[in-house]
This record gives sequence, structure tokens and C-alpha cells, in this order.
Amino acid sequence: MARTKKPKSDSEGQPEEIVLEPFDEALSQRYLAYALSTITARALPDVRDGLKPVHRRILYAMRQMKLNPSGGFKKSAKVVGEVMGNFHPHGDAAIYDAMVRLVQEFSVRVPLVDGQGNFGNIDGDNAAAMRYTESRLTEAAQMLLAGIDEDTVDFRETYDGEGSEPAVLPAAFPNLLANGASGIAVGMATSIPPHNVAELIDASLHLIKTPRARTETLLKYVKGPDFPTGGVCIEDAASMEEAYATGRGGFRVRARWKTEDLGRGRYHVVITEIPYQVQKSRLIEKIAELIQSKKLPAVADIRDESAEDIRLILEPRSGNIDAAAMMEAVFKQTDLESRFSLNMNVLGADGAPRVMGLRDVLQAYLDHRKVVLVRRTKFRLDKIARRLEILDGFLIAYLNLDEVIRIIRFEDEPKTELMRTFKLSDVQAEAILNMRLRSLRKLEEMEIKTEHKELKSEQKALKALLKSDDAQWKKIGEELREVRKIFDPKSHLGRRRTEIADAPEVEDIDLDVLVEKEPVTVVISEKGWVRSLKGHVEDTAGIKYKDGDKQGFIVPAMTGDKLMLFATNGKFYALDVAALPGGRGHGEPIRLMVDMGNDDAVVAAFLYEGGRKILVASTSGHGFIVPEKDCISNTRKGKQVLNAPAGAEAVVCRPTPGEIGKNHMLAVVGDNKKFLVFPASELPEMSRGKGVALQKYQKGGLSDAKVFTKSDGLTWIDRSGRTKAIDEWKAYLGKRAQAGRIAPRGFPASKKFG
Repeated sequence: MARTKKPKSDSEGQPEEIVLEPFDEALSQRYLAYALSTITARALPDVRDGLKPVHRRILYAMRQMKLNPSGGFKKSAKVVGEVMGNFHPHGDAAIYDAMVRLVQEFSVRVPLVDGQGNFGNIDGDNAAAMRYTESRLTEAAQMLLAGIDEDTVDFRETYDGEGSEPAVLPAAFPNLLANGASGIAVGMATSIPPHNVAELIDASLHLIKTPRARTETLLKYVKGPDFPTGGVCIEDAASMEEAYATGRGGFRVRARWKTEDLGRGRYHVVITEIPYQVQKSRLIEKIAELIQSKKLPAVADIRDESAEDIRLILEPRSGNIDAAAMMEAVFKQTDLESRFSLNMNVLGADGAPRVMGLRDVLQAYLDHRKVVLVRRTKFRLDKIARRLEILDGFLIAYLNLDEVIRIIRFEDEPKTELMRTFKLSDVQAEAILNMRLRSLRKLEEMEIKTEHKELKSEQKALKALLKSDDAQWKKIGEELREVRKIFDPKSHLGRRRTEIADAPEVEDIDLDVLVEKEPVTVVISEKGWVRSLKGHVEDTAGIKYKDGDKQGFIVPAMTGDKLMLFATNGKFYALDVAALPGGRGHGEPIRLMVDMGNDDAVVAAFLYEGGRKILVASTSGHGFIVPEKDCISNTRKGKQVLNAPAGAEAVVCRPTPGEIGKNHMLAVVGDNKKFLVFPASELPEMSRGKGVALQKYQKGGLSDAKVFTKSDGLTWIDRSGRTKAIDEWKAYLGKRAQAGRIAPRGFPASKKFG
């Protein structure tokens, strides 16, 4: 539909314009406008000063309120109100949350707001309400704002058009990488970790000296992320180099820990630093849950002894456990090791979002500093020119002092007469007329001549600076070196907190040694309820089940074993016996522990040994041999091994005795009670698939199958639980995929080998 405009009158008689356009076109245009607003004005930081608009407005508003580091504090509510009323027409909670983050030393590497009061803690507790806290700028924030009154950056109108705000700050240090950033926009996101300022400045100085420096070279200065909460970064050098080169990647960060000897062969582990953005209280809660559920068998207890510094205590279950091996197990299962993603998606100087590497970000910052330097120099030259013009007028006045006094005293229009007589400009004449009488002293004339000479010299130097690109870069380097002194690596603010190290090579901890081995009996009912009874139950007939349910599988086990389940959907599932529900009640449904459909049932349950071969088959008569190690699964989803044809389901899962050889045979029986025996070597060994045809059926399907050795013979278990042998099994020898013969007399009516 083409756009048309149709005039209409409202209730007051004023014409109103209605635009007719397709709904999808109107929606897409408006959503695009919203997306662009989210990207440029909310979620992505500017590569030049590393700030989002809300942070920039907070700092600028606090500067206007004269909340300098040397001054007093003001209520945070007053700051938030100023920001919201003048610059940022959004909710006060959003502004205060952004301001709180600039205060928290555990959130930003270089705090930009100095807070007084409760601004939250690393446990995840929220800050006090804005009416209770007070704030002011830090020295670092002043460095970001330094020179903003010298026409170093562009200003734009505020949302109401009544004032102006900076589009970017001068930024005396590379704040984007120093404090990092995170944000989610429409269709894109950013995630940048904090870094050490001194290292960033060293890399910037090298980039000034060698503009084509490679990322590999810059990483000799920037060792990696430097999180405010410390920790140990164990990302390998190759991955780190690729991440910084492309702007995408991630870093593995671990807690810092040490051991304390308690005497008598006992010790405990003390955690002194935790990964960035991990809430301590939630971390302790998670570890305690894992200890209680016996998923951290090496750890006996955890307690928090933190005051101002972090101090978490992990008690090992035994003094014989290697501390490094225990911590490796803890790192694998908890947030004591986390991964911080790197996605340097930022707004460039042109306002367009793009992903930049380390070199591009530093170069963009240096280019910004060059623009700041040039604009500041031009601003200073303009001021010098105006001052020299006035000083020239003063000098003329001193040389003709009597005549100047006469004109001022007796002429009706002294300004015009001064301009005509001495060929002065309007500015010079006005300055002479505004001169105080005490300025006529001889000493003042000498001071003016000295000032004139100094300004001329400064003007000459600044003009030379504007003409020389090398001189500008040299000046930028000098300024960065001065800033580096404030962030000296030996100072509290500048010292590196995150250690860069390789992951320690520690052998996997032997869980069998850690878990207190106790005999248990795993009980699985026919309807899929599982529980673990203490000890090896001899009288299984005495085990009670829910009404309408009965015995399914009874598996004697130890608490350190792993239970393997094979379901009718052809999937294998693995469960830790130690994690199974206790014997009180009827247990829990297996479907709460694994992703098994309501129509699926357990076909087989056995303990994992690792080196065996397993026969699997479906009711369609297809099957194969699968190595037991290919059946293990560590997820709830399980591992798909047998692909049953449509209308069929998995029905057989039997561990086989040893490696399949010439001595092994396969016995197959169908629902039609037909029996077939053929060499097991005719079955393929696969890790997943449908398998090959074992037996053909006109009606029904496969009921059971079993691998046996010629020397041991074929056996089955009758209804009484007794084992019987089939002496005449050779009479049923045939070829794979034949129909077979009626089973021997006495074979169970269930058509199962048991």
C-alpha cells in the first residue's frame, strides 16, 4: 500500500495529519529506531572514553555540582535527581544502579565515584537507598573529565534542549579496557573485562612508537585481564592472543587458594580471592549443596570466615587427599572457576558499532587523544591571541599615557576617540577603558611586557605543535607517562591483582578413594521408581513397592559405583549410586533424574565397569555390539546408541563375556517362541546405529537375545530362579536373519533368558 496523507480536523478544529502505510513497514521502521537507540544510547560503550551515556552523564553532572575529590560529599539522591532532571530522562533506580557500580571496588577496576555509606558487597547484597548514601568524584574521574572546558570534545543539546552535555569525555587514560563493560542491545552484546591501567599505557606508548605493532607484541605489555577481585587467569597464550586479535574469545579465571597446616597430618584449604562477578554467598550455598548431595566427595565441609577480606575454608574429607587434586575437582563443579567472555563490540568515533581487537581499541583511544590535544591547542591559541591583542593595547596606552588620560577625561566618546587616535580595535579600547587606576604603576607595565613575551613564546611553540605530527604524538606520550605515575604498579590502585598462569597439570582425583564405600542395594520398580537401600539385601521378596507397582531390577552395588540404565528409546543413562535417593519411602521417579519420556521404560540396569562389550537389540530384530565405554553419558539427556525403526523399541541390553571371538555364539528368541543360534562374530561392533537383522518374523518381533560361549553352553533362568542349561542348542544352529525353530521344551513362557 502506498503512503497517502489525509487531512482531518480534531475536536478543536485544528487540522491533523494521518499517515496511511503498511503495518509491517511501520512496525519495522519503529523497531529499527528502537534498536538503534538501544545500541547507541544504552548498551554499548564508546571506544574513546569507555563510557555509556548514563555513566558519562553521572560524571558530568557531579562535576557541575562541584563534587570534587577534595570537597565534601553530597547525597546520592541529589546527584540522581540532577542527572535525571538535566540529562537522563529515565528511572531514578536505573541511574542509581549505574552510579553504585562506579563506586564498588569489586565491580570496577578503577572506581570513578567515591561513595560514603552502604554501596553493597561481594555477597550480592544491594546498596542502601540513595537517600542514605553520599558520593563525590574520584581522582580517576577527574582525569576523564580533565580539559572538558577547553573545547576538547563536542557538546550536544540535552533531551529538553535547555542545556548541553558532552558527547564524549577527554579521557586521560584508556577507561574502556581499564574498567571493562558489559551490555546487551538488540541483536548484539558487549563483554569486556577490566585491565591494568599501567599495562595499557605501556602498550599505548609502544603503539605510538610502532604504529604497526602486532597483537602478539602488545600482549608483552598487556598480560591479560586484571579483575578487581583478583584470582588466577589460566587461559593459554595461544587462545588469549587469538581473543585479543579478533575481539572475541574468553578467559578462564580461578579462585586463589592456599593450604594451612593444622598439624597431625591435617590441613584445610583457604580461598582468598574468587572469580570476578561471582557472588560469594551464592557460591558457598552451591558448594554446600554439592557436599550434601555427595557430588564433591573430597570435601567434608565449607565455612565462611570472611571479614573485609575473603576467607573461605574448605575442609578435605581426609588428610591423605592431595590438595591440588581436590581443588581440581572443586573447580570443575563450582563457580570457583568461571569463564569470562570477551566480545569487544563498541561504538567507534563515528558512532557505528563494531567488534575491535586490542590493537584497534588502543589505536582508537590514541586517535581520540590526538583530537583532544589538537582541539585543546587551538583553544589555547585562541585565548593567547585574544590576550595578546589586549596586551598590545595596554602597551600603546603606556607609551601614550598622558594623551589617553586626556581623551578619557575630556572627550564625549572616549572609546571612539581612542580607536581613531591610536588605531585600536574595539576589544583593545574597551580593555583600556576598563583598566583600574592602580594598574598604571610602572611595575604593571613591566609585568605586561613579560607576560606578552611569554605568551608570544608559548604561541610559537603551540603553532609548531599543530604543524608537527611527531610532536603531537610525543606530547601525547608525555601525558600518558604522567598518568602512569598515578597508576604505578607498586601502588594499591595500580598493582596487578589477577595472576596470569598456566593451568596446573594435576592427575584426576581418584573418586573411589574419596567416597566412603558402603554396600547398597539399588531397587528399581517396574514403573520406574528408584531408591538405594543400605547394605546388600538378601531377602528381596520383603521389599515393598507402591500400590500397583512391583519389582523391576535389583542391583547390589557400592556407593562409589555408577549405575547404567538402558531404556526402550535406545538411550543409555548414567547415575551415581551415591546420589540416588535413600531407602525411606518408595524413592523417586527416574524421570526426575534423567530426560526419559513418559512412554519409555527401563530395559536393563547394571553397574558400569568400562571394558566390556554390550549386546543391544530392538523388537524389530536388529542389533549390534557396542563397547561399554561408548555408552557412558554425563548428562541428563543420556546417549543415543540404538536407533530402533518406526514402531519398534529397544528390548535387549546384555553385557557379553570378554572379547567376541570364534567361541562366542548368539541365541535369539522371538515373540513367536522361535529359537535361533548363530556365531556372535557375525554381529558388527558399532557405537551407534540400527544394527543388522538377527532374526526374521512374520508376526511379532524379537523377545530376547544372549551371547554365550560354546564351552559354557546356553542357560536360562526359570520361574523358580533356577538356572537350566540347553544341551541341544546345536540343533538350533543356523544363519543370521533366519526364522529359526520352536524353542526347546521347558523354555520359559516369558520367552526371556532371564
